[in-house]
Amino acid sequence: MSEDSRKRGLGRRREPTDPEGRMTLVEHLRELRSRMIRSAWAILVGSVVAWFFYQRIFAFLTKPYLDAAKLLSSQQQVQAHLYLNGVADAFNLQVKLSVAVGAILASPIWLYELFRFIAPGMLRREKRWGALFVLASLPLFLLGVVTAYFALPRLLHALLGFTPQGLTNLTTVDDYISFLIQLVFFFGIGFMTPVLVVTLNVLGLLSAQRLRSWWRWIVFLSLVFAAVGNPTGDVITMFLFAIPQLFLMLIAYVICLFNDRRRARREQAAGFGDLPDDQVSPLNLGDETADERPSDLHEAND
Repeated sequence: MSEDSRKRGLGRRREPTDPEGRMTLVEHLRELRSRMIRSAWAILVGSVVAWFFYQRIFAFLTKPYLDAAKLLSSQQQVQAHLYLNGVADAFNLQVKLSVAVGAILASPIWLYELFRFIAPGMLRREKRWGALFVLASLPLFLLGVVTAYFALPRLLHALLGFTPQGLTNLTTVDDYISFLIQLVFFFGIGFMTPVLVVTLNVLGLLSAQRLRSWWRWIVFLSLVFAAVGNPTGDVITMFLFAIPQLFLMLIAYVICLFNDRRRARREQAAGFGDLPDDQVSPLNLGDETADERPSDLHEAND
């Protein structure tokens, strides 16, 4: 076998990876593409599974609306109904709902792929806390999804209750499912934000004191986030969205506060807890030789 044949049989050899984890821009883009492809395949598989269980999923998701409509009919004599308005609406609805449920089912995989894409640029300690962030984010994301579902009946009862008596509130199924998907993902992502805050604090990148100084911005941004994620646009729903987010941020602040105090006690015991950030540690002062001390600029030029 000739040398050219052996080369063709073996194919192109992969370049050795950098032991320090450094990658070129092209390698980063290839890595991002591969991670996105794996995530897309996971979502596709989850969507196919949701497609075969569509009828059960649809009945489960429309139950809060039907319960709220039944309660309004008995209390306020207000009628509310779901309907389809188009030949292709039923098919489009099934596709949209299957993809949304597939993304939720595949959330462990795309969260893992996201972490693996960021991990090469982290130190060992940062990777450990990053892995804990991913592990904590998944149950909190699912907790946000469950919270949104169980909060939905009261929210729908309050919103549909504004319908004047004598009128029938006709809501397209597509609008209702879009409302539900937006609500679910908003709560899911919102519940993950405090975990990110705690992770940054553990890594020493964000202190509780600085977080407390930002409380006005946190409240403002939470309201803005609630307004953007609010499917209806009314003020009541916006505050219903913002309150759980602010409560979780308060819990994150308490955790950061205890962690900062624990870190301060540890540094105090080590003997350098009172040093400001711009002061040199006194551990090696007095042990320098004349050759080890930095020379004067004029002496160096001479």
